[in-house]
Amino acid sequence: MNYKKVVVAGGGVLGSQIAFQAAYCGFDVTIWLRSEGSKGRTQPKLDALKKSYEDALKLMNSEEGKLANNWCRGLSDVEDFDYEKCLEKTENAYKSIKLEIDLRKAVEGADLVIESMAENKDDKIAFYKKLAPTLDEKTVVVTNSSTLLPSTFAKFTGRPEKYLSLHFANNIWKQNTAEVMAHDGTDDKYFNELIEFANAIRMFALPVKKEKNGYLLNSMLVPFLLSAFDLMANDVSDPDSIDKAWTLGTGSPRGPFQIMDVVGLTTVKNIVEQYQKVPGLISPLLKKMLMPYNFKKMLEILNKYIAEGKLGKAAGEGFYKYK
Repeated sequence: MNYKKVVVAGGGVLGSQIAFQAAYCGFDVTIWLRSEGSKGRTQPKLDALKKSYEDALKLMNSEEGKLANNWCRGLSDVEDFDYEKCLEKTENAYKSIKLEIDLRKAVEGADLVIESMAENKDDKIAFYKKLAPTLDEKTVVVTNSSTLLPSTFAKFTGRPEKYLSLHFANNIWKQNTAEVMAHDGTDDKYFNELIEFANAIRMFALPVKKEKNGYLLNSMLVPFLLSAFDLMANDVSDPDSIDKAWTLGTGSPRGPFQIMDVVGLTTVKNIVEQYQKVPGLISPLLKKMLMPYNFKKMLEILNKYIAEGKLGKAAGEGFYKYK
């Protein structure tokens, strides 16, 4: 694996995190964005990430920070931790990331393009059709989609053998997993290269041997979030109480509504729409379990929140206020 230049298409919650982590690990990183307005929305995310990395490193440099729950595996191993060096890597990452709205210019010479756009099938297809003619022969393309299969988009990339999925969890510097999933037309060479790349940016590379909507993490997470949201949608209880039932009852650090705020409510809306409209996304057994879910009310709530600018934690408010 000789990747040097990495392009992330999309500067959303995960796109910005992927870009920052790759830059932290020494890669030449560009974020491609649709417009100047998108650049204006992405830069504050990078500003916040710089502070998050610095805060995490400061904690890691204390006795409390060495506890397993506080240590950020994506930033350093415990035995090799050098506080000053890690701060320098954070500063270099922040200064080196480039924001570009010219797609051809952004991907010129790219070894890897990571598509990290909203979970919208038509938008992704349109992007791949635009991207394909701009790429160098060597460029590998991956999707960070959390639910959609790579086989859905492979033919639109113009290089199906060099196309697969690379999905990350949120808070990439701490929850440092990367799920690598190929489709039937992916060359094993590129699957193995993506495993190497994931390791190179300090992720635990998790191979997914078969195409599966939701991969590993979201196959478990999405039904959990929908179950919680359904309780709110049917006026059974409120987000804070539902979250406390989970966090206090299980010892988990976040409840489902806190998780949805971190993910972002636009992404949550896209997922709800997929589970409502595309039965093929779920197994017959899970479909039967989900049928009573009040998807209509969920979407009404999400549409109201989104219209009011309550997009989640990154926007300062979602189900909770963060300002």
